[in-house]
Amino acid sequence: MNERHLPNPSGLPPPLIVSRLDCDRLDALLETPLAAGHDTQDLRRELDRAEIVEPAQIPSDVITMNSVIRFVDEDSGAEREVTLVYPRDADGSGERVSILAPVGSALLGLRVGASIAWPLPGGRSTRLRVLTLSYQPEAAGDLHR
Repeated sequence: MNERHLPNPSGLPPPLIVSRLDCDRLDALLETPLAAGHDTQDLRRELDRAEIVEPAQIPSDVITMNSVIRFVDEDSGAEREVTLVYPRDADGSGERVSILAPVGSALLGLRVGASIAWPLPGGRSTRLRVLTLSYQPEAAGDLHR
């Protein structure tokens, strides 16, 4: 396994990479009334600490908007495959997770193999680990999604 894919043993949050396009769109989303109905503090904090790069420079193992991800909840052992979407594209199926949902905010910008502790509603928290990335728009050449 490549060293960059190892979970961060220091306990610090893993590094994040976000495309400039995703960052610009998310900044605009966070200013809308739709976002006002959600707790967006953690997502804002993640965007602030992320390395912002041009879409064509996103590594192929980094989760971006509209990526299809398989991850495991390390606390429960449950695995899920989801598409990370903007709120307008979430359909309530559980297969399309909004960026404004806690799990969506946690996954953005992570690399395959990364693990992150994340707060959940009701004072709970979980640890998510990215297993695979089966589709990423940037790697597929869909830079204008």
